[in-house]
Amino acid sequence: MAYSTSPTNVGLVVSVRGSVVDVRFDRHLPPIYSVLRAGADKAIVIEVLAQLDARHVRGIALTPTQGLARGSAVEDSGGPLQAPVGNAVLSRMFDVFGNAIDREPAPSDVQWRSVHRAPPSLARRSTKSEIFETGIKAIDVLVPLERGGKAGLFGGAGVGKTVLLTEMIHNMVGHHEGVSIFCGIGERCREGQELYDAMKEAGVLPNMVMVFGQMNEPPGARFRVGHAALTMAEYFRDDEHRDVLLLVDNIFRFIQAGMEVSGLMGQMPSRLGYQPTMGTELSGLEERIANTDTGAITSIQAVYVPADDFTDPAAVHTFSHLSASIVLSRDRASEGLFPAIDPLQSSSKMATPGIVGERHYRLAQEIRRTLAQYAELKDIIAMLGLEQLSPEDRNVVDRARRLERFLTQPFFTTEQFTGLTGKLVSLKDALDGCERILNDEFKSYPESALYMIGAIDEAKAKAKPATSARPAATAKPQPEVADAVDADAS
Repeated sequence: MAYSTSPTNVGLVVSVRGSVVDVRFDRHLPPIYSVLRAGADKAIVIEVLAQLDARHVRGIALTPTQGLARGSAVEDSGGPLQAPVGNAVLSRMFDVFGNAIDREPAPSDVQWRSVHRAPPSLARRSTKSEIFETGIKAIDVLVPLERGGKAGLFGGAGVGKTVLLTEMIHNMVGHHEGVSIFCGIGERCREGQELYDAMKEAGVLPNMVMVFGQMNEPPGARFRVGHAALTMAEYFRDDEHRDVLLLVDNIFRFIQAGMEVSGLMGQMPSRLGYQPTMGTELSGLEERIANTDTGAITSIQAVYVPADDFTDPAAVHTFSHLSASIVLSRDRASEGLFPAIDPLQSSSKMATPGIVGERHYRLAQEIRRTLAQYAELKDIIAMLGLEQLSPEDRNVVDRARRLERFLTQPFFTTEQFTGLTGKLVSLKDALDGCERILNDEFKSYPESALYMIGAIDEAKAKAKPATSARPAATAKPQPEVADAVDADAS
């Protein structure tokens, strides 16, 4: 890590309480956010967060504090935490300090920049709204993303947030000539290794940087890893004038790390134990993600929702920063409808006629209306059965179930688990398919023909073996469909 080589300002440790370290300096107090180093080989890194009086500072350790004792010497590095930037960081994996953790030699041709940077000024921000196409049907049709905007992936544990993020990396790097930066905040080390191997295999690593603050690292390190990743993203946007896709998994762990730091520093907690400064800390990170005159940082952030409760302060504060909210549903995941995006809870500020166009807007509204009517009819189906519905309502149910299945999609990143070849679907094909389903063109096709396909024409090829044996109109429901109807009835 590169720092200024000013004459060393040395202090002594006064107390160590877990990750909280108080240090006495007799010469002059280091400013807030200064990095202090202690230990035999200066391996213990402490960030100053408070000046207690004229002689003492309180800091949070970004590394484990084993071996640190009262009276130990602490050296002021003369600057804040820094991150490496430059083309040499591409295809590499780093920790919060900018150390390479991919078993390769450290990159040599890099600059070091402070992780604490101001967001771009209002004069530099772009006000043009553009759509960012992902190749995933459910997202492009119902929750279009904004270029240079922030989208949130909301969901509880195990509903597919990380899989959806990795699929987006795969699609983006291949189709947008930009840079992808993956920031893992408080995630499992296994996920980092798997992602690195998958990206290497897919051939997208040359345009990608990974920054990780693992689950087992102290809260201070997890709290700063997002700032380090953003500093790298800002370099590619401002200096290289390239578009950047920043993927954060998981922004809730950033809030959680801040909560731990706040508790360790002795601050009074606010509602549900969160830190009183949560709004400020989250804004400080989110406001740096912006679309400027030189390029855009488009961010997709996974947000763990504690106990699936969307009124939790962490979820509420995160919602306020987003231009699109993609909500993943446990019910849809349990039915095998992947990606498990809930079309009625998900929303996007881009879904207006002025931005996406009249046809796209009209179709998205019609799809939502159909799915909402189906959700209302589910109670009647459960009590009285499908037969008791009017012919008009039965048509709504048919259309909704076919739309639900058409909006599923086989992913490239899950090929090894599902055995299905991944599909990338253009917005034009996705809209065309939805329109044809709403026009009842596929009424005679079994629902399973529309499940896990790409463009709509694949349904015809998939349904041929079933329809060649008997006319489509008299075909009995396939077991999979019959089971699904029974499931609704139960």
